[in-house]
Amino acid sequence: MDATQLKVFIASRESKCDECRQELGRHSWITLAGENKVLCLSCADLDHLVFLPSGDAALTRRAQKHSKLMAVVLQWSRSRKRYERQGLLVEEEALAQAEAECLADSEARAKRRERNEAKLAELDRRYIESFAQRIRELFPACPKGREQRIAEHACLKYSGRVGRSSEAKRLDEEAITLAVVAHIRHEETQYDDLLLQGIDRRSARYEVEEKVEKVLDKWRKPG
Repeated sequence: MDATQLKVFIASRESKCDECRQELGRHSWITLAGENKVLCLSCADLDHLVFLPSGDAALTRRAQKHSKLMAVVLQWSRSRKRYERQGLLVEEEALAQAEAECLADSEARAKRRERNEAKLAELDRRYIESFAQRIRELFPACPKGREQRIAEHACLKYSGRVGRSSEAKRLDEEAITLAVVAHIRHEETQYDDLLLQGIDRRSARYEVEEKVEKVLDKWRKPG
């Protein structure tokens, strides 16, 4: 803390202003002057300032920049045995200007976030279209429209599904096939019914494996 910085203390005991003689109760805001003299904020000519609590670094930094007169507010911590900063007293116009600048920044960040989200959504849409096109290339006899359903399901954001893997993003044939197999298993076989009957996943997959391979072979044939 700058030794030359004006300091305002939140009093821990009752005192009296040495200039106006006003009684100051506990938790009054005071300054110290001369030989242990106590001044209220009015006598210290600081009562026109407004309080800015600690916590918002950007707002504090800007308010400090715009305020010609300011004071740091301190309070004694009994547990830590030291004065701790509570915030600043700054000029009202400076605080208003700082708040306006922070609000403009916040709006700018929100707009930038919206642009980034839109860009990511566009990139994701293109990726799904590429994924679907690759399915159509590898499985030309796949029923019309299925490639889009498979791609959208496999590439769902944050799902952890095969379409989100690095191999799939390279449109790797094996990764594409895994997505198609998963679709066939659920849509073209009795796999889900087996699971509902209590059959474990591995056994259920084994039961439908032959049917899945037949559908894959059928879909691979040129239309």
